[in-house]
Amino acid sequence: MKRHQAPSDRYQESTSGRSPGDSLNEAASEHHDVSRRSVLRGAGAASAGIGLGVTTTPATAAQHASRPSAAAPPRQGETMIGVPFERRSTVRVAMIGLGNRGAAMLDLYLAVPGVAVVALCDPVKAKAERAAAKVAAAGQPAPAVYVHGEDDYAQLLQRGDVDFAHVATPWDSHFEIAKSALLNGVHVGVECPLALQLDQLWELVDLSERTRRHCVQLENCCYGRNEMRVLRMAHAGKFGDLLHGAGAYNHDLRAMMFDPAYYEGPWRRLWHTRLRGDLYPNHGFGPVANYMDLNRGDRAVSIVSVGTPSLGLAQYRAAHMPAGDPSWKETYIGSDRTISLVETAKGRVIRLEHDVSTPHPYSRINSLAGTKGLFEDYPERIYLESDHHDDAWGDFSTYAEWDHWLWKEHAHPPGTHGGMDYMLVFRLTQCMRLGLVPDFDVYDAATWTAPVPLSHLSIKQRGLPQEIPDFTRGEWKKPRPGMDSAKPAEA
Repeated sequence: MKRHQAPSDRYQESTSGRSPGDSLNEAASEHHDVSRRSVLRGAGAASAGIGLGVTTTPATAAQHASRPSAAAPPRQGETMIGVPFERRSTVRVAMIGLGNRGAAMLDLYLAVPGVAVVALCDPVKAKAERAAAKVAAAGQPAPAVYVHGEDDYAQLLQRGDVDFAHVATPWDSHFEIAKSALLNGVHVGVECPLALQLDQLWELVDLSERTRRHCVQLENCCYGRNEMRVLRMAHAGKFGDLLHGAGAYNHDLRAMMFDPAYYEGPWRRLWHTRLRGDLYPNHGFGPVANYMDLNRGDRAVSIVSVGTPSLGLAQYRAAHMPAGDPSWKETYIGSDRTISLVETAKGRVIRLEHDVSTPHPYSRINSLAGTKGLFEDYPERIYLESDHHDDAWGDFSTYAEWDHWLWKEHAHPPGTHGGMDYMLVFRLTQCMRLGLVPDFDVYDAATWTAPVPLSHLSIKQRGLPQEIPDFTRGEWKKPRPGMDSAKPAEA
């Protein structure tokens, strides 16, 4: 099977018929101050260096990254582990952010049965109108459109008829929008990363527990065909006792980051002027965390990171950007390549890499090794002691029998990224329609995002290990289902 290459559009930028219940009243009053903040930042705000929430400089990022050494804050609600969605016949979805990523994901929601897109939000009116036309062309009622300023998402989330909000906006807005959704009683899914500092991750964990609404990372790579096959093989013991794995986001984004139209301004490039660590760990971390059952019998306990000098973006600018371009005012500090080692409670090791600033082929590495063999991706290859000999890699395509039931039922899914995006949308909305526990939860989202601030702090402190918080507050010790889900009896 030929491995797909991620296209250049990756990434840019709830209960049926209910209003928030009594349990949300106190939280809703807290929402008043949040809802008026401008968080769907455009090119002008990014150029001015605003719209960054609290994490505006490496110094403040490091300051907020210091929290994991302290004990977990007291739990305000009850755990969301094992909590199912409320069953519903139709999942009513709102799309917040309609850039390249949001527009592509909208197509998939329209392709899945039992989903109604009821509301759209983007400060660029033309984008919202194009998206609304897609909804109408799919035979659905015209959605409500929210285009009146950068904080109009707050009005959308107060509608009372949205079951799930999909957030596909610039990173600095993710926390505020997710927080607003939870405070309004709406389940929310957030594109990577979930948030940018540890206190924000803790707040979303606490809010999910208080409001009894799920907050999930929309990690599509967990639903890749290879990833799901390796997951099932790992859980069946084909690799023996698991020892180590690796994941990455190594993707040459220089041309896109300097294209003012592609990312609607410099917001993504500007993060390379603020943080030195791994800005995008989720694609690599999520699948390996699933293989190793992190938060389900094991957990990530510490991370140590190193980073190269920051040279790639400045050299690309010198070669391609005219002297008067605003980018010449920027000073890049983000390491061209970061390498992090995560240790788990069981002593396993996960290597994470991030590099979007130098020329190289796309790779998420995606490897897993144990006492009986290993798998490595890009290109895909396998070596199992029981099947292979003489130092010769085996053909991974011969292990199709281990495909997850999702891939057996949807062998040729529509959409981008080799079908993993469709699998994510299909499975998420299936869980909501049937009242199932989601495949991953807010604790996974927080864990997979924690390397963003922690890798920065480790690099800043010359490789000093950083403690990864236990967002589950001890619940990780209990084995439980995750991505390796059984096919529901009622499809």
